[in-house]
Amino acid sequence: MPNPSDSDRSLEARLMLPQERASRGLEQLPLLRRISPISVWQSLGLRALLVIFLLGIAVLGHWVERDGLKDNFDDHVSFLDVVYFTAITVATVGYGDIVPVSHQARMFDTFVVTPIRLFVWLIFLGSAYSFVFKDSWDRVKNSMISKGLHNHFVICGFGAGGSAAVRELLLQGVKPDSIVVIDPDPGRIQLALSLGVTTIAGDATHNVTLEAAEVGRARAVLVSTGRDDTAALAVLSARQMNRTVPISANVRAEENEDLLRQAGANAIVNPISLGGHLLARSSTNPGAVEYLRDLAAADGRVQLCERVVRPAEIGAALGSIRSGLGVRLVRGGKSIGYWEPEASALQPGDTIIEIVRCGQTD
Repeated sequence: MPNPSDSDRSLEARLMLPQERASRGLEQLPLLRRISPISVWQSLGLRALLVIFLLGIAVLGHWVERDGLKDNFDDHVSFLDVVYFTAITVATVGYGDIVPVSHQARMFDTFVVTPIRLFVWLIFLGSAYSFVFKDSWDRVKNSMISKGLHNHFVICGFGAGGSAAVRELLLQGVKPDSIVVIDPDPGRIQLALSLGVTTIAGDATHNVTLEAAEVGRARAVLVSTGRDDTAALAVLSARQMNRTVPISANVRAEENEDLLRQAGANAIVNPISLGGHLLARSSTNPGAVEYLRDLAAADGRVQLCERVVRPAEIGAALGSIRSGLGVRLVRGGKSIGYWEPEASALQPGDTIIEIVRCGQTD
């Protein structure tokens, strides 16, 4: 039975417009995915059989057209000569001791043996890459990506919540290579890759996975694993690796909010209770609910932003700032509303929360 995050994602995909589905790479993804039933050595054996089959075609063709071949050594073309000539021809060695002289033999070499030669070389190169060079190249590439991860976002879980968070970050202008998605599901990893972000197929509760995501150098960690117990473990592991990184987490049960706070989460979002609040309020204040959505989304008409007070604003009231509509400030970890006396004079180090127009620049 699919978990709720899978159902939410499937419903979200069905409700997308065709253009958006195509832009997110959903149209190109197969609906059914299975692990390959053959092993590495079986794959290598199949490639060897394919090479033997192609060489057999070339040997058979040369044997049929052996009268069009000339042996400069003894003027007699035997079956062993045909095998030898086929081998050196496919290998592009060409010693010249046996050469095609008839038009049929030359056309056979041109239109049959030459494509066989290309296929054989592609099979050899592909096998060498898969079994010899790929692991080394993957390690080098992984090291290069890891060294380039600084001040990035780590998304633990790419279900409905995690994918929406990634999309929101991209709309806010965050570069795809500054986002690392962790998820154990290969299908979700493919969806994340289609957005251009860095991915890790693994469990976000394991230290080795978070180490690979360079949590120690991350700008923020967003946890949306779909289960509260898994989210708590992921938060706890991330907090142990980075004592100062902001961690936000999704929670489904209200009684687990304190657990996530104790694990180290700075911000906790309960989409179920939040959705219930908005659903109830929409019946009496539909305009207010739409405005809240507008504030939360990067593609809305207005945005709710957070910034540090500027030197020119120190001493002024929160309501007098000119960059936007100041609604709250944070001073020493305490939230202060615009109506409270402390908001009448901004102080150095205050954090201002304001409403600004979308796309507004100062």
